[in-house]
Amino acid sequence: MDPSPTTAAQLSFDELGSPLRETTFVVVDLETTGGRADEDAITEIGAVKVRGGEVVGEFATLVDPGRGIPPTIVALTGITQAMVADAPTMDTVLPAFLEFAAGAVLVAHNAGFDVTFLRAACERLGYPWPKPPVLCTVRLARRVLTRDEAPSCKLSALARLFRAGTEPVHRALADARATVDVLHGLLERVGPLGVHSLEELLAFLPEVTPAQRRKRELAAHLPNSPGVYLFRGPREEVLYVGTASDLRRRVRQYFTASEGRRRVREMVGIAERVDAVECAHALEAEVRELRLLAAHQPRYNRRSKFPHRAWWVVLTDEAFPRLSVVRAPRPTALGPFSSRNAATEAVEALQDVVPVRRCTTRISARRPDGRPCALAELGRCGAPCAGRQSVEEYSPAVRLLADLLAGRSDEPLVRLRRQVEHLAEAERFEDASARRDRLVGLLRALTRGQRLAAVAAVPELVAARPDGEGGWELAVVRHGRLAAAGVARRGVPPMPVVDALQAGAETVLPGDGPLRGAPADEVAVVRRWLVRPGTRLVRCGEPWREPARGAAAWQDWLDRATAGAAGYAAAD
Repeated sequence: MDPSPTTAAQLSFDELGSPLRETTFVVVDLETTGGRADEDAITEIGAVKVRGGEVVGEFATLVDPGRGIPPTIVALTGITQAMVADAPTMDTVLPAFLEFAAGAVLVAHNAGFDVTFLRAACERLGYPWPKPPVLCTVRLARRVLTRDEAPSCKLSALARLFRAGTEPVHRALADARATVDVLHGLLERVGPLGVHSLEELLAFLPEVTPAQRRKRELAAHLPNSPGVYLFRGPREEVLYVGTASDLRRRVRQYFTASEGRRRVREMVGIAERVDAVECAHALEAEVRELRLLAAHQPRYNRRSKFPHRAWWVVLTDEAFPRLSVVRAPRPTALGPFSSRNAATEAVEALQDVVPVRRCTTRISARRPDGRPCALAELGRCGAPCAGRQSVEEYSPAVRLLADLLAGRSDEPLVRLRRQVEHLAEAERFEDASARRDRLVGLLRALTRGQRLAAVAAVPELVAARPDGEGGWELAVVRHGRLAAAGVARRGVPPMPVVDALQAGAETVLPGDGPLRGAPADEVAVVRRWLVRPGTRLVRCGEPWREPARGAAAWQDWLDRATAGAAGYAAAD
């Protein structure tokens, strides 16, 4: 028999999470032109911010929906077309509301309706949905109140039950104020049931079954420290891998209603044990997560599919080299690319401006016996297959590509940019946009590849970051891989810790390719940590340098080109 909420295990004092009395709620209500977020629009937003039972702010405005308001809606809300004629539009109201609600728990009566409209507005106007915790007072009321107390969970009925100070009248701010009183009344009911924190409140909602709630005991042995956690199934198989700055708190969240991912909730239902690997700091946790994903490929991690699959663009080793997409990189290669299509697009972009052959036939330098193709007739290939071009005559194009890949020259990029400019000047805007996007993709691949290769080229470096408490987070990096991680707490001299980390660090033998055999994802995580403001290089065996003529020098152009559709016209 499943335990009731009053007999279920409660969080200990140090695990309470976010106490309800310290949680900020933004209670919101919307009026709209109808019930479909993909067809209708918001006409009014009202919101009340409360904390510790006190109102700390209000937000209210009419909104011009940009369309007519149906007579039935006018009759229900009293909001007429004349009232919204001079009101601000949603592109003005939405950022102000998002700022007002930032960092708070979003509360609404029938929250699915309001959240759907707000998310649709964010998507339409290009704002990322902030993914706040959402609390629905309808669902909470159905969980707390008996049918005898509340035969109906309509806002008007609950407002009368809890003697709300404001009567709901289908106007946004008035309804939001009434919902605040309903929320406070419901929170008073859940306190005696052992619900004192936000995490417990979200877990109390119907989506979490008593059986799921019991599973939070799987996290009881976990420490409140950073690290990696592994959910294991009935056959000891790894189901899911994740990282956390606080292992116990993060894992407990999987057993609450705040976890809404269907696949993950399915995984939690299967899991029988949670293992953890404590880490010195967040960098070590991220790297260990990547390595565990590669080792176990857990089926509930989306990132675990083909973790090391990558594609590279190389120059073939023959008398008349060509660009080829391969899986095994050479010392000078362009990549890595996550898909063959992306690598192929980079090849096509380079072939547009560098006259290297596109055929896959192996051509003899002594006796070429092929026939010219259509590209040769169009003047886009020198036809070395037919003996029209010698190795010496073909070699400048090869050197140009080799210099680009090595970061010694950016001439092919300059040629691609000129193509974009000429097409724009000729008012061939669609062609210019397509060429611009191709150049942007090539630049991003070159920039990422050259930056990662620069880190992987360093045999050893030691870096430190402040831990925020007067100490230092330390990392030993060898050929782009994390070889050791540690901390020097406040008051502990850091250099002896550095010496000990170097002495015990993992031995890393460099492999082939620009990344010396290191996984691209790991090098990217390490580099991101190294370049964050505040990180200091303590020791570096060889200079960490990036090519002066590399793609990173094009960052200003890239920023302008991606800022808008017209960016390419002004970039020079």
